[in-house]
Amino acid sequence: VEIVESGGDLVQPGGSLKLSCQASGFTFNQYYMAWLRQSPGKGLEWVSSIYSDGSNTYYADSVKARFTISRDNDRNTVYLQMDSLESEDTALYYCATVLWPGDYPTPPPIREYKYMGRGAQVTVSS
Repeated sequence: VEIVESGGDLVQPGGSLKLSCQASGFTFNQYYMAWLRQSPGKGLEWVSSIYSDGSNTYYADSVKARFTISRDNDRNTVYLQMDSLESEDTALYYCATVLWPGDYPTPPPIREYKYMGRGAQVTVSS
């Protein structure tokens, strides 16, 4: 399994950024995918997740209505569109998936995400 995030950058408050995650080594269209993040001095936090076919999406309250998760199963890629960014969104963002194929009716705990990339740094600052 290989997961590679890209698109991280420095952006001003109120700005937008789109992260991409290229995955390989597993049957991508059968796996639930998620974005997690870790801010300086804090633990890993779940941000958003999406069903294997893209039919359902979930968001943490802190990003709801500002972030949009999507996926392209033909390209083995998942995206995170981030709008109206705030300084509190500054973090290392990880793309992650679970150990087994299938979906979750409610987002699973962080410990269920067994595969993650190295992360993409998002810094929101003026």
